[in-house]
Amino acid sequence: MRPTNDPDMAHDFSFAPQVKEFFLARQPILDRNENLVAYELLFRRPEACSASDADNWRGAVSIIAHASELGLENVIGGVRGFLNVDYATLMRDLVDFLPSQRIVLEIPQTINVTSELVQRVSKMVDEGYTFALDDVITYSDYIKPLLPLIEIVKINTFAMTWEDIVIVVDQFKQANKLLLAEKVDTIEQFRNYLDLGFDYHQGYYFAKPAILSGKTLTTSQSVIVQLMMLLARDADNAEIEHSIKKEVSLCLSLLRLVNTPGMGITKSINSLSEALVVLGRRQLQRWLQIQLYVGSHTSTQLASPLLLLATTRGKLLELAAEKLKPATKAVADTAFTVGILSLLDALFGQPMKKILERMVLGKDVSEALLYRAGFYGDLLKLSEYIEKPAEASRLLLPLLVKLELPVADLYPLQLEAFEWSNNLLSNVCKRNVT
Repeated sequence: MRPTNDPDMAHDFSFAPQVKEFFLARQPILDRNENLVAYELLFRRPEACSASDADNWRGAVSIIAHASELGLENVIGGVRGFLNVDYATLMRDLVDFLPSQRIVLEIPQTINVTSELVQRVSKMVDEGYTFALDDVITYSDYIKPLLPLIEIVKINTFAMTWEDIVIVVDQFKQANKLLLAEKVDTIEQFRNYLDLGFDYHQGYYFAKPAILSGKTLTTSQSVIVQLMMLLARDADNAEIEHSIKKEVSLCLSLLRLVNTPGMGITKSINSLSEALVVLGRRQLQRWLQIQLYVGSHTSTQLASPLLLLATTRGKLLELAAEKLKPATKAVADTAFTVGILSLLDALFGQPMKKILERMVLGKDVSEALLYRAGFYGDLLKLSEYIEKPAEASRLLLPLLVKLELPVADLYPLQLEAFEWSNNLLSNVCKRNVT
């Protein structure tokens, strides 16, 4: 390993920047079947619309320091993490603190390709690390010495014409590289890049509603909506039990849930009536909201980025509400509902207004979902700004000021929301394969 010229940086993370200066953007990467396979991890300053070189370096150090102390599981769950690194970062031994099987190191196409760099990357590949070439817009001879060590090529489709994309895809496919399309914002783009042969896609196209006028809710989803309406009017348990029995998969999922060790129940629960008592109305409502995204999917389909995004939003909004209004538990519960229901239009392929006409929700919730209005609307905007820092991070700081939420509090709230959502998905998958 090449020694660093900076003795204070050899194996010491005391130089790492304060995490409180940043928020963490976790951008999903999907495979051809639209399963979540990785996240790109980006640290950003709330007041900056894009990252400077200094911020890239400081962000990379922050992630590495965090990984060395706590591990990455609470951020990325069971998938891999993509991390931007520059020349200076790669040449220092601090990157060796990252777990080789969980991380893909992204090298910019404009990196200074020296013999020392090629040697360093080659050694790390031998140690099990995976490298991606980032922000590619052309097949350049300049990068050829490094190309045999690159497994994934990330194409910046946003900055290219369709004709140029076709040419570059063909060139890198001939070089036997896996291709990742960046900045995929619509379902049409996803389908076009899929046809072109891209292996992975990065973007939030899956969270935007593709309005399908003829689309109807599945039987399971219809039953769940009906159950949510029963809870809204405080129906008795007998009526709720009768409705749940209409959908066998819901019955089985609920019984599995109450019989998991984490519920703390000392005896086996074998009836729906007992399960409803044990679970309680608050937890039943949350379970139903999550089940809307799960439906009757198989365990493979459960790696849905929509499910993870919705549950992460719900938990982040709940935690922020608890922080801002700690005396009112109902506010946190409502915030969770707003977050998790905010993607129903993408889930159902229908306008949000039409969906809400079928549901009994309070005015505050409806206005937050439709117009991003009020306290809950501000919390929802907070989550959306974090998800898309390039477009919205300039708006994040004024919103934090309006909410009176210190920047220093944001990162730990994010970590807790990520961990909760990752654990939830893991538990749902386990219940559906047993």
